[in-house]
Amino acid sequence: MNISQAQGYIATPPTGKGPGILVLHAWWGMNDFFRGFCDHLAQAGFVALAPDMYSGTIVQTVEEAEQFKSHWDEEKEVPPIILPAVEKLEKHPAVNGHSLGIVGFSMGGYWALWLAQKIPELFKAVVLFYGTNGGGGDFEQSKAAFLGHFAEMDPYETKPTIEELEKNLKGAHRPVTFYTYPGTGHWFFEKDRPEAYSAQAAQLAWERTLKFLSASLVMA
Repeated sequence: MNISQAQGYIATPPTGKGPGILVLHAWWGMNDFFRGFCDHLAQAGFVALAPDMYSGTIVQTVEEAEQFKSHWDEEKEVPPIILPAVEKLEKHPAVNGHSLGIVGFSMGGYWALWLAQKIPELFKAVVLFYGTNGGGGDFEQSKAAFLGHFAEMDPYETKPTIEELEKNLKGAHRPVTFYTYPGTGHWFFEKDRPEAYSAQAAQLAWERTLKFLSASLVMA
């Protein structure tokens, strides 16, 4: 069953129960693609909850996204939205186990890494789609394994930044697997971005993501 809500979206598996996954959208807002991604996770056996970090706003173009973010206090606005969402997911009756996973897209990847540091004992799996936090952070207390999907040709995320994050995570003794997809650009996973979407890379990233989440979280 899928429940659409003013502050987000949740999808539960046909079996009624599964591990919990927090989905953090990119700078487009909570659009149909990210709702559909939650539905796909649910069909694969997970309980997926995606908080709406934009509180209802959806943008269509890079220019609109840049304009929105120019007058949006991200560091102030996001934590009061995603922290209650984490608590809601953790306590949801459909969620099995005491550990959660996160999948973050671009901007959402930054906040996925923030949560992995903020609540290190709760998250066991973190998936990043072409998003980092600049490579820094303290992950010494983290209990998570990390999977990253990155584009070969990306003006937003440089190779040194990705390598710095990988080095940082490994230095904290976290399991890390980062993939770079040849010939792709930022947003290659998102089917509603025809200028960037790569069906082959997206399918491979999806398969790797499911395998990683299933291995990292107890499936029951």
